[in-house]
Amino acid sequence: MRILLVEDHDLIGEAVRDHVAASNHAVDWMRIIADAEAALGSVRYGLVLLDLQLPDGSGIDFLRRMRKSGDTTPVIILTARDQISDRIEGLNAGADDYLVKPFNLGELEARIAAVARRYDAKPQPVLTFGTIEIQRTEHRITVSEKTVDLTAREWAVLDLLVARPGNIVAKDRIEEALYAFGSEIESNTVEVYVSRLRKKIGRDRIRTVRGLGYAFGEAMGDK
Repeated sequence: MRILLVEDHDLIGEAVRDHVAASNHAVDWMRIIADAEAALGSVRYGLVLLDLQLPDGSGIDFLRRMRKSGDTTPVIILTARDQISDRIEGLNAGADDYLVKPFNLGELEARIAAVARRYDAKPQPVLTFGTIEIQRTEHRITVSEKTVDLTAREWAVLDLLVARPGNIVAKDRIEEALYAFGSEIESNTVEVYVSRLRKKIGRDRIRTVRGLGYAFGEAMGDK
């Protein structure tokens, strides 16, 4: 999942970014609202982690603008404001969860997984496709009961594909997910990672729909 972190405190931002990235999520870290709004306008995120006190404005106002514009991206507020009235205001503004600083990074990870499950078209923590078993929140996959190791980028591609099995995921959507890991994207990058996944989980699990993208499911021709 690609996550937008909006946090102006360097130490907190670094800790959250590094921990979330270590869980195989891609993280874009913005320190001001203006940059966060620009990012949301150009990238589709799976989740926003939002501080409330930012140098160029209020995180609550930013969240309200998101919801007013129709943006339904899940949001977890991360803030030092611990009053009940603050929690109520944040949730009423459209937040999906509210976590008070200082917080345990393990708890943050669990809350990210919980919010993702609520929004996922397939909320089950374990997905089974024939001999393949995928635990998305723990980033674990077995094929014929044997554990398969995937890189963070391979997970990013697979996660998009298994979110809605059988549905086509556009190539540019996959490119967006891969861009977040920082390296330059070549014209054949998506094909490279799809090929790697096929070698690890089975060629017939990912089909190519020419001119459109890729879908997770049994091969139905047009590979």
